Amino acid sequence: MTESQTKLICPLTARTIEAMRVDMLAASAEGADMVECRLDFLDALPDDEQLRDLLAQAPAEVLITCRPTRQGGQYAGSEQHRLGLLARAVRCGPVAAVDIEQDVPPEDWPEPGQARTVVSHHDFDCCPADLDELVAAMDASAGDINKVAFAPTNAAEALRAFDVVRASTKPTLALAMGPMGLITRLLARKFGCWGSFASLHSKAESAPGQPTLAEARGLYRWDAIGPATEVFGVIGCPISHSMSPAIHNAAFEATGRDAAYLPLLIQPGVENFSRFMDAALARPWLGLRGLSVTIPHKEHALAYIGQANCDELAVRIGAVNTITISPTGQLRGDNTDYAGAIDALCDKMNITRQALAGRAVTVLGAGGAARAIVAALSHYKAGVTVCNRTVARAQALAREFGCQARPLNEACQTDPEIIINCTAIGMSPNVAESPIDPAPLPTSAKVVFDTVYNPLQTKLLTQGQERGLTTVTGLDMFVNQAGAQYERWTGEKPPVEVMRKTVLEKLE
Repeated sequence: MTESQTKLICPLTARTIEAMRVDMLAASAEGADMVECRLDFLDALPDDEQLRDLLAQAPAEVLITCRPTRQGGQYAGSEQHRLGLLARAVRCGPVAAVDIEQDVPPEDWPEPGQARTVVSHHDFDCCPADLDELVAAMDASAGDINKVAFAPTNAAEALRAFDVVRASTKPTLALAMGPMGLITRLLARKFGCWGSFASLHSKAESAPGQPTLAEARGLYRWDAIGPATEVFGVIGCPISHSMSPAIHNAAFEATGRDAAYLPLLIQPGVENFSRFMDAALARPWLGLRGLSVTIPHKEHALAYIGQANCDELAVRIGAVNTITISPTGQLRGDNTDYAGAIDALCDKMNITRQALAGRAVTVLGAGGAARAIVAALSHYKAGVTVCNRTVARAQALAREFGCQARPLNEACQTDPEIIINCTAIGMSPNVAESPIDPAPLPTSAKVVFDTVYNPLQTKLLTQGQERGLTTVTGLDMFVNQAGAQYERWTGEKPPVEVMRKTVLEKLE
């Protein structure tokens, strides 16, 4: 049984009553439905007058908590004083709910008055082996609301929080902590969870993995999420740096699509990737409809989906960066990295992909981005030379796709019409570097393409502009590949300019 509206709860972790009151007002202004006064964070236990000052005319509903150290809190004093503090807080001001740990005997619970009792359990080390039994005991208790928070050992295990919410007979708040549990915090509204926590700012979290109020309501579109919301995300490790949530959520906002896009930290290893996919697909009610895939899971995605269900170039590249999931659970794998790059290049040259045939292209680098671009260029019959500092890697890539290979310092001797940089040379903070320097660009060059998008204007692009050459930015490629993902998932044209604007704002 769930309540109609999931509360966005802001924990208040200030060290003084005065600062906590200030934060309470700020949290309400930021859109919190409820504040959790974490009395265990205070430097000194408050007296009744201080509690009345804190709680008088509170701008949002108040949850009172004084978490003991045994359950991950800050309070290390006597249990009698702790429970007495909770009782005094309930008497001193309007309190909507009071948090009581499940291991407190019911006969010791403070009288809640008009407040509801949240019965809670916290495990900062793992997901309890007896999670189902714990929640069943909460359901059978005299409490009004269940709360369980645990630290998952993998991303698949985090999804058990949703199982708990769906199985409970009382209003329930179930969260997986840490970065692997972010999905459980952000999709709480979708599953009717009683509440979810978001901190006032990044240094004010009361437990690991809490987004800020601004992130929850802005970046992740908290207020737009509901039971029918489609779920998308980016799988990788690390993942916190990704701009994909910003770009795709902005696109969903612009088109009015009922969808949310989340970062999904999946630890390295094919077993972790497969475990998460199996767990997600076993829960069709999750509404997972599409995934972006980044390092180190692109090869794992191809293997999981199977070559027969992937596009031809994704198979040749050996990597999938886009997974589409039908309502019946069927999977499709694509690689939009190459499409984003090739289309950015062709758009700037005002040619079709087929018109790349016979054009001399020098690709700098032999990593993952280079591999995708070389595969696509070869597919469209361009004349490709791969240049890399480690010549053996260039030779291996060139042999696979029928190209030429040269050392990076001989790039200018290849007489290319098009130069594409797929190395990290020139990327922030090393913005004074160029993969072709100090030698001038070859006189044959007409187009310079740098896949680096931070900074937007790399030294290599500046070199090209000074020569009057056509230049293609990493931003063009990034927006194109994200747009291609959006179109595969939704069947609709993407709001490309909105996506471009979002990336520019993030980079600034």
